[in-house]
Amino acid sequence: MWPLRLMPVAGSQKAPWEVLRDMGDSSPWREVVDEYTGDRSNFHERHYQEFTAFLPYVQRFLYGEGRLYRQAGEVQTGSPMRVFRRRDIARVRTVARPGDAPLTLEIVHADLYFFFDVDLVLLNLEVSADDISLGQAQELLYRFGRAYPAGWDADGQAQHCLASVEWLGVDGQVLARSDAQQRELFLAHVSEHRAPRIAAHWAFMLGPLVSDHSLEPGLLRFRQIEFYRMALMGYLALDNPRALSRADFARLALVTDAGDTRPGALPSAADHLQDFEQRFCYDRFWVDTGAAPNTRYLCSGHSLIVIGDSGSHFFGCRDRGVLAQFRHQHFLLFLIAHFQKAALLMLSDRLVEALMRLDVGNPASVRRFKRAIRDSFAGFLRFTHRYWFHEISQQAHVKALWHLCADHLELDALYAEVKERIADMNSYLDADSLRRQANTVVRLTVVTIFGLIGTVTTGFLGMNLLSEADASPLRKLVIFMVVFVPTIVLTFYTMAKSKGLSDFLDALSDEGLTTWQKLKALAAVWRRADSD
Repeated sequence: MWPLRLMPVAGSQKAPWEVLRDMGDSSPWREVVDEYTGDRSNFHERHYQEFTAFLPYVQRFLYGEGRLYRQAGEVQTGSPMRVFRRRDIARVRTVARPGDAPLTLEIVHADLYFFFDVDLVLLNLEVSADDISLGQAQELLYRFGRAYPAGWDADGQAQHCLASVEWLGVDGQVLARSDAQQRELFLAHVSEHRAPRIAAHWAFMLGPLVSDHSLEPGLLRFRQIEFYRMALMGYLALDNPRALSRADFARLALVTDAGDTRPGALPSAADHLQDFEQRFCYDRFWVDTGAAPNTRYLCSGHSLIVIGDSGSHFFGCRDRGVLAQFRHQHFLLFLIAHFQKAALLMLSDRLVEALMRLDVGNPASVRRFKRAIRDSFAGFLRFTHRYWFHEISQQAHVKALWHLCADHLELDALYAEVKERIADMNSYLDADSLRRQANTVVRLTVVTIFGLIGTVTTGFLGMNLLSEADASPLRKLVIFMVVFVPTIVLTFYTMAKSKGLSDFLDALSDEGLTTWQKLKALAAVWRRADSD
């Protein structure tokens, strides 16, 4: 599962998912009509259990309103999520390390999740395999979900990622393969663009979405927003879960490679794993009794792993058992947690970008900055009221897993930090607006005071200095312009000197100053202009 930030589509008012939908046959992605909005025959008991697992406000986020409201003409009653799926990739052939035998996995789902009013897309890829060893499973979990290699060893082999990845079509044809071993391509891209290069097989999977730093053309462009290691969920049905050692559980929870398989060899220092069970394990079902005995959940935020007995019917049941819960309730809680984190990081990135583009000496740049901050503040409010949840379920195990995910991802702390940053920005804009209004009031007050002198003088008892009531229209126009133009000039001049004149009026009203000091304050009106 990998969230990505979507960049605005130039010259288009459409939502990103609408742009993708309108591409038609030029795109392999097709919008999914889910079981809740599609044909009634596709709605099964597992979907009902998924729905009832969540609280009402989470249900509205995930599923929207029912058909009754849509038929009544209500707007935006559907789910704020839009899901697109591609079916041209059937399998993936992987090689964990150079020299290993290839391992072929089935592609269960390849989906893109879009969200209303949030410029994010979340890639969800589900793969499956049977009859593999624990070591193979650990290597796959550790190496598969990496968008690009972390580096290369002395022999030029890509580190920490799969040695080879090939997407296979329905007919077995290779559609795309990884280029992680081509070191120079990645080095040159970072050197030129100051941004990582997405590996070829992941770029193919996301197409026609393209990296914003890529030279490839494309309407839908994305940027990396989180770590290059994709968050993952794992379902492992084992012959004997109790045979796993504490080190095996630690490797699975922390998503490390198979590593040292000697008995008692831990993937980290013993002190670091001292409270491992309390921090990463949910052991309510880690007992020898129950419908699914010896079932253990491992959660590190980055990962959510469930381990159980393959001989248990309930553990492997796709309709009512643990597998059904894993693919529905647990998947959605994991999706919500990572969506919330990605959305908050995206809002934080927007603030940084607005500051980077700010040029205080350019009025147009200042206006764009203010508009960007106001839009971020409004977007944060909409996110809070539509997508931010502290609780998503009252079912004990769903609630416990949600809190494990949220705590490891530090969602509350991230939310508070982004909220504070946006509030600081907005407070600054409000203070700046009040300052500008105060300056305007001061200027208008100065102009009014000095204009009042001439107004009272010429209007005293209705006195007219010139009696031109019977003059010709042309003479009246000339006299009007002779008075109008100097008045405009004097008004603008007074506005230009309003700051100095305001200081003079303050000095004039100060009874503690002498007459000479007040005259010096008047003379300072023009000296200030000279010094400036």
